[in-house]
Amino acid sequence: MTSIVKAAGARWRPALWGLIAALLLLPLIAMQFTREAAWDAADFAFAGVLLIGAGLIFELTAWWTKKRVWRLAIGAVLVLAVLLIWADAAVGVF
Repeated sequence: MTSIVKAAGARWRPALWGLIAALLLLPLIAMQFTREAAWDAADFAFAGVLLIGAGLIFELTAWWTKKRVWRLAIGAVLVLAVLLIWADAAVGVF
């Protein structure tokens, strides 16, 4: 049973960290083509702390919980929290 859990983890972990890296690279690439995306070092640091922190929290909770339903629920809550914080920081929605 533990080999099945390890095999499943081997699939989602690179995807999770690859997605985080891609999200951090998108503004950097966009800045090469348009003036609309104008991030400075503080913006990248904020986004990095937010996304990497959420990824680490998910890693820890996924390690702690073994049921897929709980992992999905925790992942959904983390995604919503990141979106809420990002929207508030970007335009002050709330």
